[in-house]
Amino acid sequence: MAALSPDAFLLTGRVAVVTGAARGIGRAIAEAFAAFGAHVAVCDRDKPPACDGWSPSMTLDVRDQPAVAVFTQAVRERWGRVDILVNNAGGTFHAAFADTSPRGEQTLIAENFTQVTSVIRHMLPLMQEGASIINVTSSEAHQAAPGFAVYAAMKAALESLTKSLALELAPKGVRVNAIAPDALRTEGESGVRDRMLARPLPYDPARIPPLGHLGEPGDAAGAAVFLAGDLARFVTGTTVHVDGGITAAGGWRRTP
Repeated sequence: MAALSPDAFLLTGRVAVVTGAARGIGRAIAEAFAAFGAHVAVCDRDKPPACDGWSPSMTLDVRDQPAVAVFTQAVRERWGRVDILVNNAGGTFHAAFADTSPRGEQTLIAENFTQVTSVIRHMLPLMQEGASIINVTSSEAHQAAPGFAVYAAMKAALESLTKSLALELAPKGVRVNAIAPDALRTEGESGVRDRMLARPLPYDPARIPPLGHLGEPGDAAGAAVFLAGDLARFVTGTTVHVDGGITAAGGWRRTP
């Protein structure tokens, strides 16, 4: 049995692509990859921050397939390959299912599922044995989510896609895993909480995860660094829950 190198946690020289990298979890993951030695290519529909080593860095909507093709070609010309792909871009809004229009539903489907399949299709030809795909899902993929029914369904679909692709791509030596974050201090999560509080639905903002505190985007980034590198070389088709114990607890929460 081959022993792990002490440097197995490093990503030195690897080429990582991160979508939705302008802020929050995506930015934390891109920064962590760079800190661990990777070359990082990023995109977001908002302009990504100017960070050393982020190249190419493009402003685009991942739902726009021609734009994704341009981004992929830029990665090909700059690096010639992709070793790590993180599908982080996504989004949601709070609304009862009956109040969600067909247009709103299609927006949620495109933003949280079909754009992921599109990005993977574009990037996969650049991926060789040892590469890693990491899909960012959500704890809502594993439990009921009133007010987020379509979003939760798409995250559950992404979980299923992760498992199926893990088996399909195993013969190529490409690993596929997911990260399911929850209760992290991000701009997006705070905005959703504020909108929920403005609606007449039962919601207790004081509820906190079993660990007793909220997490940070860097906690999701730590899971991504693990899944991207050699420490997880025998890990595929699984989900790492970065949620302070929320999924394990079911409907139970700590309160002050």
